[in-house]
Amino acid sequence: MSRRRHSDGDDDGGQSHKRRRTSEPIEIEDRLESLICRVGEKSTSSLESNLEGLAGVLEADLPNYKNKILRILCAVARLLPEKLTVYTTLVGLLNARNYNFGGEFVEAMIRQLKETLKANLYTEALYLVRFLCDLVNCHVIAAPSMVAMFENFVSVTQEEDVPQVRSDWFVYVVLSSLPWVGKELYEKKDVEMDRLLNQIDGYIKRRLKTHVPMLQVWTAEKPHPQEEYLDCLWAQIQKLKKDRWQERHILRPYIAFDSVLCEALQHNLPPFTPPAHMPDCQYPMPRVIFRMFDYTDAPEGPVMPGSHSVERFVIEDNLHNIIKSHWKERKTCAAQLLSYPGKNKIPLNYHIVEVIFGELFQLPCPPHIDVMYTTLLIELCKLQPGSLPQVLAQATEMMYMRLDTMNTTCIDRLLNWFSHHLSNFQFRWSWDDWTDCLALDADKPKPKFVKEVLEKCMRLSYHQRIVDIVPPTFSALIPADPIFFYKYQDEANSALPGFAVAITVGNAIKNRASNEEILTVLKDVPNPNQEDDDDEGEGFNPLKIEVFLQTLLHLAAKSFSHSFSALAKFHEILKALTDCDEGKLHILRVVYEVWRNHPQMISVLVDKLIRTQIVDCAAVANWLFSPNMAHEFTRFYVWEILHSTIRKMNKHVQKIQKELEEAKDKLERQQHKKQKDSGDEEDMEKNSEDEDGQLEEQIERLQEKVESAQSEQKNLFLVIFQRFIMMLTEHLVRCETGSVDFSTPWYKNCIERLQQIFLMHHVTIQQYMGTLENLLFTAELDHHILAVYQQFCALQL
Repeated sequence: MSRRRHSDGDDDGGQSHKRRRTSEPIEIEDRLESLICRVGEKSTSSLESNLEGLAGVLEADLPNYKNKILRILCAVARLLPEKLTVYTTLVGLLNARNYNFGGEFVEAMIRQLKETLKANLYTEALYLVRFLCDLVNCHVIAAPSMVAMFENFVSVTQEEDVPQVRSDWFVYVVLSSLPWVGKELYEKKDVEMDRLLNQIDGYIKRRLKTHVPMLQVWTAEKPHPQEEYLDCLWAQIQKLKKDRWQERHILRPYIAFDSVLCEALQHNLPPFTPPAHMPDCQYPMPRVIFRMFDYTDAPEGPVMPGSHSVERFVIEDNLHNIIKSHWKERKTCAAQLLSYPGKNKIPLNYHIVEVIFGELFQLPCPPHIDVMYTTLLIELCKLQPGSLPQVLAQATEMMYMRLDTMNTTCIDRLLNWFSHHLSNFQFRWSWDDWTDCLALDADKPKPKFVKEVLEKCMRLSYHQRIVDIVPPTFSALIPADPIFFYKYQDEANSALPGFAVAITVGNAIKNRASNEEILTVLKDVPNPNQEDDDDEGEGFNPLKIEVFLQTLLHLAAKSFSHSFSALAKFHEILKALTDCDEGKLHILRVVYEVWRNHPQMISVLVDKLIRTQIVDCAAVANWLFSPNMAHEFTRFYVWEILHSTIRKMNKHVQKIQKELEEAKDKLERQQHKKQKDSGDEEDMEKNSEDEDGQLEEQIERLQEKVESAQSEQKNLFLVIFQRFIMMLTEHLVRCETGSVDFSTPWYKNCIERLQQIFLMHHVTIQQYMGTLENLLFTAELDHHILAVYQQFCALQL
């Protein structure tokens, strides 16, 4: 008994002891992760003493937690590039204390580099290569093996039949690592490095740059050239070489440990061959470097580095990395940007504002959602109320002055940002500084921009507020009062065809009449498309749509919700009235007619009509490009509607494709299971055969739906591009005939909207390149229009 009791007690004690032991490693692992991730952040002691202390802790934990430490260090190398040199120093200290660990870390990094390249994670791969380079400075990796890796990277430029973007990426990786490691590599391997840079020089000179005009924020090269990213970096590296690789901005904590690190044994990188090009490789698109400021714009305080100094590249790269790491938390992101190391040596606010706008205006699309940049700038203004708002106002003024040469897509993003920003600061702005726009034609970029900004501000406020905040001199640019136009309201219009029926329909809707009763009332509407002696027939009757829809929307004009409810309630009638293409077009014309002073209402109603399948996407495109809408063609909301329509179509296709893939996977799983359970009874087999049959039918139906949706999608793009080509060709012929300059504000807007369609929907459009080339963008097309298509093709070549 006593033995049993004793063993019971032991069991209990053993269990609690076991619980402690299983939770303890987890606690230690979490502590290790926290220590590694937070090193270099706010601390009372110096970075060097923190690193030395952390290296000691990790060395002590290596016997038990080596794999965990390797995993964390590989992850921070990939995901926290802004602290690159801090972590390379840490790895250097660990390598000096434990040579085997250093070797295992290098092997793990190479494995991870191969995986990231295979998974098309090119940004993370870039950070890993840069980390390996900096390990040369920490005496972990031998310089000759790093040069050999670079030579393999640059050899990609000699490959045949590969896209230029592939060679670009490997060259960019080498060049962008040189600010960190160039000096060290040149000291050890100067002949090889000269040969490498000569190869790069040859590549830079022969590469094609057809794509550049499509990606530039400004078409003018003054005051700041908008350089292609590889050209700009090459100029920066050449200047760095000329300055004997002296760089003054990278934090290099390993210098303090030089006496320890130089004693360490170094590792050779295993031979690394870049993975071969595969059809599914998705290389990063080329970019254009955004420039808005130079040293003359920041007259007080530290001088801004020149655009071809490598410091400019390093600062911008680090700021981009901070945004990339913290963009989901605007407060943290703003605080990290403002506590940037070495901030006293540079005009930090100017750099931050330029980098943020550079990302916001990046084409084809920003790295993060547009609204993030607005919230980040608001947060920065709150943290630096004495200085940052002034820099932001200066930037806004500069962009306003350069609107004439600014890309239309970037103007869209600028007005979205500016109106949202103003709404957070009581719409206060020095409007009187912009009175120059009042003397210009209404279709010029400046008055157009101010008008669209006020329109957008009204969406975020209300009409009277906008009237109150803007000086009376701007009255011509203030948006119209967003009232509803109902032509059957005024008794003076009683002679209008359908007036009496409109009154009856209005009463019927108020009295909750059924759909059948309303359709019966509508039968009395005369059809202007039919002669009196024609048979009744069920032809398209535009007046019937006008009478019903005007009356319905008039009764529901109080709010968006009322309008949505009305469309939902009378969906059946609207479907019956729009069973042909003319009907769909006419319903859109009526929506515009009644809400022409309220673009936001038009946008949301068109969106609702597409969602409820009363109109289709092609009808919306045809309506926007129709002569009726020609006077609105350059308005912001028209393109908002068109892009929203294309996105809906794309999502619809993706949804059906996903359903099809899921059904195929399910069938595969069932058949696999059936093979495993083949020894079971016959009736189970019969059931599974029935299930398989049902799934196969479902897959067949979904296959048809996918094909139909893709056909609809292709047709939508054909309609859009065809209309663009027709309008632009007519304009060019008209100008040539009249011997006038074709480059009008309308032409600039139209050609850049064509570019915008290509850029914003490039992934989808690439599927239909063959069709577009055969049917629309043929060699006979005017070269101005064809150039846009060729620029688009060059983005992925």
